[in-house]
Parts: sequence; C-alpha cells; structure tokens
Amino acid sequence: MDIFKKITEKMGPLGKYYEIGHGYYFFPKLEGEISNRMTFMGKERLVWSLNNYLGLANHPEIRKTDAEAAAKYGLAYQMGARMMSGQTVYHEQFEKEIAEFVGKESAYLLNFGYQGMVSLIQSLVDRKDVIVYDSDAHACIIDGMLLHFGKRFVYPHNNMKNLEKELERATKITQETGGGILVITEGVYGMAGDLGNLKEIVALKKKYLFRLLVDDAHGFGTMGKTGKGTGEHLGVQDEIDIYFATFAKAFAGIGGFIASEKEVIKFLMYNLRSQVYAKSLPVAMTIGAIKRLEILRNEPQLRQKLWTVVNALQKGLREKGFDIGKTESPVTPVYFSGGVSEATQITYELREKYNIFCSIVVYPVVPKGVIMLRLIPTAAHTLEDVEYTINAFAQVKQKLDAGDYSDGKIKAMKV
Repeated sequence: MDIFKKITEKMGPLGKYYEIGHGYYFFPKLEGEISNRMTFMGKERLVWSLNNYLGLANHPEIRKTDAEAAAKYGLAYQMGARMMSGQTVYHEQFEKEIAEFVGKESAYLLNFGYQGMVSLIQSLVDRKDVIVYDSDAHACIIDGMLLHFGKRFVYPHNNMKNLEKELERATKITQETGGGILVITEGVYGMAGDLGNLKEIVALKKKYLFRLLVDDAHGFGTMGKTGKGTGEHLGVQDEIDIYFATFAKAFAGIGGFIASEKEVIKFLMYNLRSQVYAKSLPVAMTIGAIKRLEILRNEPQLRQKLWTVVNALQKGLREKGFDIGKTESPVTPVYFSGGVSEATQITYELREKYNIFCSIVVYPVVPKGVIMLRLIPTAAHTLEDVEYTINAFAQVKQKLDAGDYSDGKIKAMKV
C-alpha cells in the first residue's frame, strides 16, 4: 500500500476532526502581546491557555534583555553543536547558575526540551537495563523509551503498590543481565495537575537499587518555596538523581536543562545525541535564560501572585461544584461528562458568548465520555478574571446539565 494513501485516509484520532475544527479548535491563531487578554478571530479574549506561569513573556527586563541580545548577536550565533563550535561562556554561565539554583553538582543546557528528554533516556540505558515508568508519562518520555532496546515496565498512575511489583520484576531481570533500573516520573503532571508521588518513590530506594529521573517541566519555577520545583515542594530535591526541566513553561522561552552529578553530566555532554548532532541553543536565547533565572531568584512576588490567582480559581471552581480532579499545582483541569459534540459546543459558547479562550481536551487524551477544559492561571491574570471565568463556567455547566448541548451535533468551525 502507498504510504501517502494510508496516512491521508486515516488522519489519526485528532486529525479526523480537521474538517470541523482546523483553525478554531485546533491550530488557533492567538495574536497580540502575550498576556491574559489576546486577540482571536478579531475579538479580544480572556486567555487561559498559555504556560506563561510567572508572566515572564512580557516582563520589561526580560523583553529588554531578549531584544538587546538578539540585536547584538542575531538568532544564528553560534553556528554549530556544543561539542564542535557551539560553546560559549554564556552557556557555561547558565549551567553553573542553574545547577547551584536546583541544588545539583552540575547541569547541561539543552537546545530543546522535548528532544532533550528523548535522547536523555536513550543515552542513559542500554539493552541490559530496565525502565519503570508511570502510565501518565508525557509523550517525550514515551518517545524516548521507544529507543530503548531493553525491558520497560509501566505502573498505573501514582500506584506505589504496583510500582514496587515492577521494581521486583526489574530487579530479578537486572540481576541476570548485570544492568540497572531507571524509574521515570513527573513532578507535576501537565494535564491533570497532580503531583508525582516523589516521597513514596524515594522511600523505595531503601529497598531497591534504582536511579530516579524526574521530568519537572510544569513544576520548575512554580513549585517550592523558591521555585526550585516539585522536589523542593515535597522536600526530596536531594534524592532526585536526574532533574529535567524545560523553558517552555515558567521561563516563557525555548530550551531546557538537565541537572545531576558532575560525572553524569560529563557523560551526557559527550553522548546526548540531540545535543551532539544538533545546533546548540542560540546565544541570544541563552542570555535570555540567564536573565529569566535572575528574575526567578529575585522576584518571588511573581510566584506569589501566580498562587494567589491559582488558589482563587481552584477554590471558586470547587465551591461551584466543579470537578477539578486532584490538582495540587497551577494546572487546573475542569472535567465534564460528554463527547466531542458537547465539547465543541461548550468551547464555542465560552469563546463566542463569554470571550473566554481555554484549551479543549477530548479522547484519546482523556477517556471516552470525558471532556476536559484545561485552565492555566498565570501571574498576568487578575482576581477579576477569575471571578468572571467562574461565573461563565457556572452558566455553561447549568446548560450542560439541562441537556442543552446534547443534540449530538458537532459545532463545526473550520477557519
């Protein structure tokens, strides 16, 4: 069969909705300054769909630093991979500062978070090793494990009893192969907002020999007393063997980093394929990352403002009877019952009647019969934004409960 014929006839679980939603439900164009209010289809909307947790995207000092660095160096410099010709004093400066900030011996700056995680996993393990991972692992973790030629075992999300069973299986195998065990979890789960059971996982180190890799993309900058992340929040930062975070969330940028023991980072510098064989993070963005870390350290009021908005939003939604799951982070999922028909009609009404823009999540990301509207509060939002949104959601929920969206019709809005 012709490959093109195969993929165009079966567009995939989300691609099959292209004709009804491209440009509106999928691939929408938000325009204007990154903030709590942006323009969508010519109208100003209250936006809850950006991972700009600390509001750094439009922080005046960061905008100034980004502009000056881009003007001085352009976005091409330096032209090469870190190992060959892409190393600068700015890359080294950031690595030294971020390692100190998160409490690790050393760190490695990445050109991109997703690819960094993929090749991190590929670099750490060989066919003798076993990976044990949480069932709700992010796509970058899954893709990284696809490159692993050894065994991998999954445990139900945050189920410590099952994790221990898989560790027992892994231990028996590695005793025969001479390999090791890598446990992978997340600090904050980006869809549901709940936390990985880091304390319980760390406690299992007393009984089993394994190393712990934590993807804290949504926790870095938002969680913990100083923003070091979920490990700091739970008091186990020192027990995390490999700490990974991205700049695409609280840092409002591009890139990421890995922090661990000095010798581990030295190994990764020479073996992480996504860095060895790809261009390093441009120096303008690296200088921007240094400034972002400075702001994170010196302006705790941004994180405090974020949590003021988070607490007001989540408290208000719960008081109105909404199901927001087990979130303990800024990520705020709002669950409804229904299918694609109800999901499109709810989203359309929120956007067109109330001018509220939030992300719609349906099967296969969530189970069939479940709709998730995912809200991302930020330090750029206000308590007035919170009150308005809760009232709008309450009115939409009332109509959903009354069956007003249950006609089975999908609201087509292809742009």
